[in-house]
Amino acid sequence: MRFRFIEDRRTDYPVKVMCRVLGVSPAGYYAWRSRPESLRALANRALLEGIQRVHRDSHGRYGSPRIHVELKAQGHHASRGRIERQMRHHGIRAISAGPRRCRTTDSGHGFPIAPNLLGRNFSAAMRNQVWLADITFVWTDQGWLYLAAVMDLYSRRIVGWAMDDHLRAELPLAALRMAIKAQRPGPGLIHHSDRGTQGGFKRSSQHQEFGGCDERCKAQIGAVRTSPIAVARTALCCRAR
Repeated sequence: MRFRFIEDRRTDYPVKVMCRVLGVSPAGYYAWRSRPESLRALANRALLEGIQRVHRDSHGRYGSPRIHVELKAQGHHASRGRIERQMRHHGIRAISAGPRRCRTTDSGHGFPIAPNLLGRNFSAAMRNQVWLADITFVWTDQGWLYLAAVMDLYSRRIVGWAMDDHLRAELPLAALRMAIKAQRPGPGLIHHSDRGTQGGFKRSSQHQEFGGCDERCKAQIGAVRTSPIAVARTALCCRAR
């Protein structure tokens, strides 16, 4: 392993210096280098090239589980544990969204809260009957970005979204405007979100352009699978920078 380390970095550091630091002789290193690679070493090198290719093609988003699946589909038979060891040894990691905690909701505000028309009945009989709104966050090199999304409860599709570096009312309102412009909902639509003050959705009912939207967005949000928002966040935002 020490000889392999020297070989991989011989263009960056003097061989004699690395041999002295690692406690091996230059003669031993050159003797090792003159021997042909073993079948195991050749297999590891091919596996590493495959790992690097899949990791690069995924823009750095894939970790060992997804890389294992991709390589298996391509005919590689390495175990997930072996792939993990190769990635750890060569410093290959999936990118993350950055720091884990970022507050997007202040439920303890003193503003009026609209009635919860949905209750626990998170179902819809048709499109553009109920929209769910939420805000998530994405870590970038410049700091936090906030993603506001509007999801149609019936189709589970994202019908509107907006991204910015602040949590002011303009952010979720921009997502709502996009949804209304694209979907043109009729009267009776319920727009439902959590109790966070930054939404400021109480303003939207004052705009004529939202004519078909029956605003109920200060209601308390219930348990509903919003995986399309999470998928969009991961696929679009968490990529190598």
